[in-house]
Amino acid sequence: MMNFREMHKPGDPFILANAWDVGSAKMLQGLGAKAIGTSSAAHAFTLGRTDGGNVTRDEALAHAQDLIAAVDIPVSGDFEDGFAEAPDACAETVRLSAEIGLAGICIEDTIEASNQVYDFDLAVERVRAAASAASAARALGDDFFFVARADGVMTQAYDIEEALRRIRAFDRAGADGLYVPIPNSMDDLKRIIEATDKPVNVLAAGPYARHSHQEFAALGAARISIGSALARATHRIIHDAGRSMFEQGDFSALTQGISGAKVDKLMN
Repeated sequence: MMNFREMHKPGDPFILANAWDVGSAKMLQGLGAKAIGTSSAAHAFTLGRTDGGNVTRDEALAHAQDLIAAVDIPVSGDFEDGFAEAPDACAETVRLSAEIGLAGICIEDTIEASNQVYDFDLAVERVRAAASAASAARALGDDFFFVARADGVMTQAYDIEEALRRIRAFDRAGADGLYVPIPNSMDDLKRIIEATDKPVNVLAAGPYARHSHQEFAALGAARISIGSALARATHRIIHDAGRSMFEQGDFSALTQGISGAKVDKLMN
């Protein structure tokens, strides 16, 4: 089996299929996923919590362990801001992630999943510490792929120029891959990908879900993640079917499910 690092080929992106529980992870593997990602938002939904800093590091690690045990393909963790401000704490998150068997993680520059971001210098120091911990983890055995996220364009905390400044600095600080979720245009996405020789992750969510794998490949993307988009699509079905049932007494939406036999096959 190809290791996680080898999957990151600019111009030939693989899909990092973000799951939210053991069942979804097993189904996604059964459908052909080469790697599974956690999703901080989707995981929070399974706990009955809102998105945004409402899951602890211990809970995220335990959740990741459940997915690792459920599938035999690499699993990568979506670990928000590393669950702490201090660079040393980000490094500890990387160390713990490698210890439980994750193939990699991404850490963003937002403050506790808010619309605020860490100052540039601190953001870079956090990446440098996490990258150093990832390097130390690799020296002890299995490979570990660390992605640094610049989320400020998505949260409107800064513009594309600042995002480019940050990912170039994150590259120099030792990140294995870079990630700027939901830039304002495909032209901006192209600029992001061309700003580094490192693999770049693209988020196929929101307006970017309208673009194809082929389009992302043509820009040079190395990885396509789906974040919480698939979980939200599942919740849309619950929402729409629930409204039909409770408001109109209409159960017809329930006829659209797949058979138990198909689910069983994918689970196994």
